Amino acid sequence: MLELIQTSPLAFLVIIGGLIIALAFHEAAHAFVAYKLGDSTAKMAGRLTVNPLKHLDPFGTLALIFFRFGWGKPVPVNPRNFKNPAVGNLLVALAGPATNILIALVLGGITFLLPPNSLLTLVISTVVYINILLAFFNLLPIPPLDGSKILGLFLSEESAYELERIGPMILLVFILLVNTTSSTLLLQFLNLVNRLTNLITAF
Repeated sequence: MLELIQTSPLAFLVIIGGLIIALAFHEAAHAFVAYKLGDSTAKMAGRLTVNPLKHLDPFGTLALIFFRFGWGKPVPVNPRNFKNPAVGNLLVALAGPATNILIALVLGGITFLLPPNSLLTLVISTVVYINILLAFFNLLPIPPLDGSKILGLFLSEESAYELERIGPMILLVFILLVNTTSSTLLLQFLNLVNRLTNLITAF
């Protein structure tokens, strides 16, 4: 993605815009589902919006640009406001990745209406790739990613709290390791994202 700075700065800016919007919709989806399930914590915190400024995490956004992994500012949720806290937590956690997959499918459909291999098709396909990457990466069970909320359903309250406390450090080490070592698992993961992108786009 960064190579577009030299080859097509405008395309690069469009992709960055798509990245920011993808993150905003991801986090807004968490807030929306939590609100619909009876928890207004995110709404009172001003997070029930697709305004990117409310959702961007500086480090998460930079990580996505430079390391191909990223995240938004975690949405505050109080599971005690859900009728069924376990089910509510699960649905809220899945809302973000599901929204990114939906965005990818919609944009992928648009590419079939465009000239194949055009710059516009490339740009949209890259945004599709970003959304798929966000969806799957955020399912990793490392705080503050969504997968940690799912894992937390199977942990004691004390263990879940400890995981949340040290999670950001684990995530930072994980990102540095996969980007500085030759990881077969990482390559397989990125190849999977590429295959899914190619499957739903015309590029």
